[in-house]
Amino acid sequence: MSVIDGVRHELQEAERQLLVQLRFLRRNLRAEHAAVKGEQDLTLGQRVADMVASTMGSWKFIIIQTTILFVWIVLNVTAYVQKWDPYPFILLNLALSFQAAYAAPFIMMSQNRQQDIDRREAEEDHKINIKAELEIELLHQKLDALREKEVLALTEAIAVLTDLLQAERAGKAGTAPPA
Repeated sequence: MSVIDGVRHELQEAERQLLVQLRFLRRNLRAEHAAVKGEQDLTLGQRVADMVASTMGSWKFIIIQTTILFVWIVLNVTAYVQKWDPYPFILLNLALSFQAAYAAPFIMMSQNRQQDIDRREAEEDHKINIKAELEIELLHQKLDALREKEVLALTEAIAVLTDLLQAERAGKAGTAPPA
């Protein structure tokens, strides 16, 4: 039984050390997370990439671009103005290809940065889950210890009451009942 108690003590000590480390990491992660959320450490390129990605991913941009494309095509098909880009709209294709060629890297840079942020948050969540699991396990151990103490106290109380009851029965058996 002492070997089991020794192993249990070693595990509890290891869990306590892990909890201390996790609490320290959590404090540091909170400080880092506040800095990342504030986005104060972003480079100019990162800010531009985020701005381009948010602009191109908005309904406002899609509606404006669709309107410009529609006007471009209508003006060239109807020849209302001199046809500067007749059908099959080679100049329009060139402009859209140019836009896509420059927009894609900006969007990918923004997505990569967001992916890094998501990865850090996932790691932080994992550490928090481990800490919560250990805390719950410690609470279970404390409840089990309290339950064991309560059972022991109840067992001792029952033993005392049993002894008293037996002594009382023995005392009644030794005296004759009055007639």
